[in-house]
Amino acid sequence: MKQIAPALLGLLTLFATPVFGAELSFEPALGIFEDPEKKPLGPCHGGVVISKTGEIYVTTDTPRGIVVYSADGKYLRSGGPSRIHALEIRDEKGTEYIYAARASDHEVVKLKLSGEVVWVMGAPDEAGLYKEGAGFNPCAVTVAPDGSIFVADGYGSNHVLKFDKNRRFVKAFGGAGIEEGKFMTCHGIAVDVRFDPPRLLVCNRNNDRVEHWDMNGNFMKVIQKDLRMPAAVHIRGEYAVFPELKGRVTLIDKQGHIVAQLGDNPTVPHRANFGLTPDKWKNGICNSPHGASIDKDGNVIVSEWSQFGRMHKFVLRK
Repeated sequence: MKQIAPALLGLLTLFATPVFGAELSFEPALGIFEDPEKKPLGPCHGGVVISKTGEIYVTTDTPRGIVVYSADGKYLRSGGPSRIHALEIRDEKGTEYIYAARASDHEVVKLKLSGEVVWVMGAPDEAGLYKEGAGFNPCAVTVAPDGSIFVADGYGSNHVLKFDKNRRFVKAFGGAGIEEGKFMTCHGIAVDVRFDPPRLLVCNRNNDRVEHWDMNGNFMKVIQKDLRMPAAVHIRGEYAVFPELKGRVTLIDKQGHIVAQLGDNPTVPHRANFGLTPDKWKNGICNSPHGASIDKDGNVIVSEWSQFGRMHKFVLRK
């Protein structure tokens, strides 16, 4: 048998890490994302979401704010606030809005897709967790079908905060700890509408696990543990995708089984490395995944926590 060149053999192993029960296979699409305005994307410490039209919204810490790409990676425009840490798009009566957490600015915002601010929400005094608003550093936000808003304050109180559809504070739950029912950086959050009634899916990042909670703030169960700092979650169809800050992206099905792991980085010092220079990057290998979404065709789009800005697209093999 003809020997496979080492470089090709390495490329083949990028597509999917062997996982018990794995059923999805991907390959990296290389070099598809244009530099905005012919300049580097710049520091990313946020997320990536996809609109109904397939446009890709990527948050940056630069004055551009949110950078928008076409489905095939062409730079389209930018706008809105910078320093968005996590975001989701919600369709409300046929109009899409962005809900976003701004940890370093101590607020949650609702935006039009143009980046125009609809409202801003700060720390809830009623929670009794914040003195004059101090310590409110939200990592992520999600919205339930009934309009309830859930905020993961992972860089602050380590509680998830629930608000009603009118942004009135309802309750806080969780708190810091390593045991089940506690958080060590509740970092990403989504409403899991694959279940009836819906559940909350929370990334308990520094406890290296992802969990289900009910909509009243009661812990239900651990879905997967021993992950590598799961930073965010996006759900489409049967699957949830979790970018893991320490160099990997994991997809999990409704039953909680791992179905694929992408971009697995074998070089430990490159994992969660904000300042890793582009000359050390490898195609199809993730360094610091912080945001991820699944598009309508099942492809996975990933943004990295990077001083320079970095994007990936992993194409689903049909």
